[in-house]
Amino acid sequence: MTPVETPAAAASLAGRMAGAVNRYTMYRLILLVLAALAAYSLLLNVLGWLTFGVPEMLAHLVLCLGLTYASNRALAALFRVNPHSESSLITGLLLYFLFWPSLQPMDLAGVALACVLASASKYALAWRGRHIFNPAAAGAFVTGLTGLNIATWWAATPAMLWVLVPGVALVLYRTRKFPMGLVFILVATSIITAELMRSGMSAGTGLWQALAQRPVLFFVGFMLTEPLTLPPRRWQQLALAAAVGVVFAVPYNLGFLANSPEAALLLGNLLAFIAGQRGSVKLQFTGVRPLTPSTAEFSFRPSRPVRFLPGQYMELDLPHTGSDGKGRRRVFSLAGSPQERAVKFGVRTAGPLSHAKKALLALQPGDEVMATSVGGDFVLPRDPQQPVLLIAAGIGITPFVSHLSSGGLQQRDAVLLYLARSADEIAYAEELRGSGIRVLVQLADGSEPPAGLAAAGGRSGNAGSRLDGDALLALVPDIAGREVYVSGSPASAASLRRAAKSAGARRVHVDSFSGY
Repeated sequence: MTPVETPAAAASLAGRMAGAVNRYTMYRLILLVLAALAAYSLLLNVLGWLTFGVPEMLAHLVLCLGLTYASNRALAALFRVNPHSESSLITGLLLYFLFWPSLQPMDLAGVALACVLASASKYALAWRGRHIFNPAAAGAFVTGLTGLNIATWWAATPAMLWVLVPGVALVLYRTRKFPMGLVFILVATSIITAELMRSGMSAGTGLWQALAQRPVLFFVGFMLTEPLTLPPRRWQQLALAAAVGVVFAVPYNLGFLANSPEAALLLGNLLAFIAGQRGSVKLQFTGVRPLTPSTAEFSFRPSRPVRFLPGQYMELDLPHTGSDGKGRRRVFSLAGSPQERAVKFGVRTAGPLSHAKKALLALQPGDEVMATSVGGDFVLPRDPQQPVLLIAAGIGITPFVSHLSSGGLQQRDAVLLYLARSADEIAYAEELRGSGIRVLVQLADGSEPPAGLAAAGGRSGNAGSRLDGDALLALVPDIAGREVYVSGSPASAASLRRAAKSAGARRVHVDSFSGY
């Protein structure tokens, strides 16, 4: 392989890996990784690297999974809501790794209590249908106060690192939380290592103990970054990671409350709740508007005003029968203005369709779904004098329509480059024509865009999103002075980001579709 081919090959490999990971929603991936860790822990026990005993581990696993699943379904029936079975299984697997496997009656009673309390916390410690605290942490914390059992976080074992490290890396990649995870790890391990060095350990040994024998990695991969208990903005998440890292690592004992990972997480959950969209929102479906032959806009009337910034996304819970490995929860970019009462989403409706999208298409006016969270950092710079370049591929135009409808672009030096397959696949054409900003359209079939929209010129490939750095620089010569925003499918967004960087862009924001 020649040096010239290497970057392209590496980009292709990265694209294939990203595509494989992006087949799963964050919830399904977390469930699969935790299941793999549980299977690996049983293998370690058989090999003698763990000493719990196979009967103890199997009984512990069955108890955690069975009781969280059953109690969640019972409580969901009591509160007349749809149970989220995937979430209950994740909670059960987390509790499996938090409590020591044992067949002692008191230990089993403590684990059983933690399982029931974890499920109950989703309903009792909730605001407007959204749980405030991480269920597994809440169950473990309250159980510890009773004295029946105490969380030991036994997943923090050197032998587990072989699967734990790649598993945590996959989850952080899929949830786009690597910066948050890095902040927490740096803060927590620095404090723990410093404390161990004061007791006489070397720096290397202290760092090893912090990472291999403390639950730093497990905590950040599967609990701190839980989507429903995070604030909506990245800077808030980074600040939260630093604060929780301090509380996690600094030793303290207040008598009734001592240092523990679950206590640190619950404090972080409370801070996130104060900062974020508090509670889920019931959305009543009002209708659908075709945008192109393969896309449509879905409109809903929220039960209360929704707080969001233009460019952010909303997560919907779409119950449906059948399974395609992607779960019930999906995120969609918001297309409307925060000043509107209606909530709108631009969605690709061409096949192949997931079960969740089929459920969305089957909605009738008056049907209701739940919006579980709002988040994202695909927002414009605070400085209105900062020039921007917006690049959209296909239905990736949706967040930019939100910026347009809220008036956030009209007072800026803004260029919007829209890549689509053909003229009839240009979504929100009327909104773009009346936007008042410079709009360039490049079509994959080489045809001219509709009247009122300027052609960027040239063919862009059969996907409408193949644009290299030289072509982009020719279209936008001052790209180096603009903040660049890229939105589209994961593959398109990755390709366009590389093109923008190659063209000289210094800062490129990519819309994050964590549940794509």
